[in-house]
Amino acid sequence: MKQIDLVVATRNKKKLKEIRELLADYPFCITSLADYRRLPAIVEDGRTFADNAKKKALTIASALNKLTLGEDSGLEVDALGGRPGVYSARYSGENATDERNNKKLLEELKGVCRLKRKARYVCSVALADGNGLVGVVEGYCSGRIAFEEKGSAGFGYDPLFLIPKYNKTFGELGEKIKHTMSHRSKALKKARSLIAAYQKSYRPSL
Repeated sequence: MKQIDLVVATRNKKKLKEIRELLADYPFCITSLADYRRLPAIVEDGRTFADNAKKKALTIASALNKLTLGEDSGLEVDALGGRPGVYSARYSGENATDERNNKKLLEELKGVCRLKRKARYVCSVALADGNGLVGVVEGYCSGRIAFEEKGSAGFGYDPLFLIPKYNKTFGELGEKIKHTMSHRSKALKKARSLIAAYQKSYRPSL
């Protein structure tokens, strides 16, 4: 298969690293927003993860005329009515960090028993090129919110996201196991059908 340029519409180095690993068996030359100058700003004001993923993909694909992967993901907690949801990355405010977000989540769940700490990770992936949207898919991973952070692997809410099957957080399980069951791996697995169709019809410009 011929190598195809793929732009991942993110500046998040940890997220980019994970996407690179999950797409390692595809013939892509992967770049990110950090590799380009003067790109249009993207305001993540969508009501859903899919809205934001599509906006990222379409905005950057239009600007660069390249196949672009837009991804938006986050955490939905049942006891919090689905929060933090699309605000997962900035849950603790304008200067949010993973540490502050996790601390706020634990504070909001203080006193909530184990059985009522159900949550799920959601990931939406959108693909677009200069001609428009190629498609959108989603992946989910169910778990619970632990009572304290455990483990140093991963990023975001991983030290708090407990997988009942293992009774360990993603932070403890590490990348190898996480990649077999995470929301992002499931979404990208579904996206492979979109990628395969695109590769089949892809014609490089002369």
